[in-house]
This record gives sequence, C-alpha cells and structure tokens, in this order.
Amino acid sequence: MFDFIAHILGFKYFYNVEITPNNPLSNDQFLLQEAYDTLVKEHQKLQFDYQYLQQQLSELKRMIFGSKSERFVSSDTRQLDLFVEQLEISNTTPESIEVTYKREKKTAEKQKPIRSSIPSHLPRVEEIIEPSEVLPNSKKIGEEVTEILEYHPSSIFVRRIIRPKYILPEDNKIVIGSLPSLPIPRGNAGAGLLAHIMVSKFVHHLPFYRQQQIFKSQDFDISRGTLCNWFNATTKLLEPLYYTLQKELLQSNYLQIDESPIGVLYWLVWHMP
Repeated sequence: MFDFIAHILGFKYFYNVEITPNNPLSNDQFLLQEAYDTLVKEHQKLQFDYQYLQQQLSELKRMIFGSKSERFVSSDTRQLDLFVEQLEISNTTPESIEVTYKREKKTAEKQKPIRSSIPSHLPRVEEIIEPSEVLPNSKKIGEEVTEILEYHPSSIFVRRIIRPKYILPEDNKIVIGSLPSLPIPRGNAGAGLLAHIMVSKFVHHLPFYRQQQIFKSQDFDISRGTLCNWFNATTKLLEPLYYTLQKELLQSNYLQIDESPIGVLYWLVWHMP
C-alpha cells in the first residue's frame, strides 16, 4: 500500500524520512499521510460493502436453492423484492377485449365394451337346466352355454389322522401305523396352513393382525402369538432354500441391491442382536 501511494505522488523518499514527534511533518508528507488515511477509509468501506453483498447473495441462494423447509419463492407479482429498491407500481388497469369464437363438437361413436374371455385353465362346474315344457319324445337341437365367474371362499378344515392299533396273536406285540412327518414337531398346523400364512404375509402383504381378523371371520379364533410362533418355525424350514438361493446369486457377475441410506443400514446393524 505504501509503495502504491508513493508511486502515485512521486515521493520515492517516503521510507527514508523518519517521522517522530519532535520532527514535524512537511507539507508533502502531510498530503501523503492525508491521502493514505483517505484510501484506508475507502478500503474499509469497500470491504464492508463486499461482506454485505456476500451475505445477501448467500441468503438469496438459500431461499431459492435451499431445502424445501427454508425455500421461499414468492408467486405473488405484487410482492416487493427484498434486495432492490421499491419500484413504482402503475395504477393503470389493462384494457379488456371481448373475443368470440365457434367450436365444432365432435360426435364420437360409442363403442361397445369388449368383454375379455375367461381363462381356459380354470375348472368348470357344469350346471344343466332343462326346460319344464320338454316332452319325452322331444329332440335336442343345441344348447346355450353361459359362463359365469364364481368364487369359493377358502375354508379351514381339520385333518384327522386315525391310526388303528393292532396286537399280534403270536408274540402279543402292538403295532400301529407310522405318523406322517409334520412341518412343526408336536404342532397342530399343517403344511397348507403354514404356506397360506407365509404367502399372505410376504406376497399379499397382510400382517398377522389382519390374518387374525380373517380367520376370526371364518369362526376360527387364533391368537397372534401362535401365528408368530408358526412363522418362526416355518422360517427355519426355509433355511436350506435361503442358502441355495444365496449361493446361486453369488455365482452371477452382476447383482442389484437395495439402495437404502447408509444411516438406515447402520441403524439396523447397530441394533440387531
């Protein structure tokens, strides 16, 4: 700064002059000091203005490009800007112009709805309705077939396994048929019911309390704890399938995973037992 001032005013000897209280300033040195003080004040003012404009620019970026909770973009054209001077609002009202036109309405032909055919793989239950006026010597010339979709609600039944006991007359030995293997040892839930619970939960997205309500509507009251116990036992039966699927997936060259945030994955790893 001193070199710049000295170069402008032409006082190359500024640094060679020692300024002390006993050495009064000459006129040239006084002008030089006054110019320096003026430049310092202008520099401070420009620095203050720069910081003020930087703060306004940061606030404006935050209001426009910030998060939705902090964003503010006024949709009202009458809203005055915060960073510019107020403009004069014109009180002139726009001139209204009446415009008339004609539009031709297109009449589209109504199309009859096309009914999709019933899938052929569904089982058919035939119901034959004979006319009441038919006579014994009447001859059949054709038939009208009408197919209607019906639904038989799922039902819960009890599989009762009866194993008779016999005693052999030769050695007085009691024999009985072997019990079939059950999914849950010493449990009373069959494979069909367990499969229905698992499919309802993971495929149809029905939680246990909703399945409990559905079972209750079929006059079968079961606790949610029993459903949870059956669920845990069934998942253990599916472990061989899980490891087989895992081995097959790891043999591939490309895998897609769930893009959950790191925070969620960290929370799961941290809180899992």
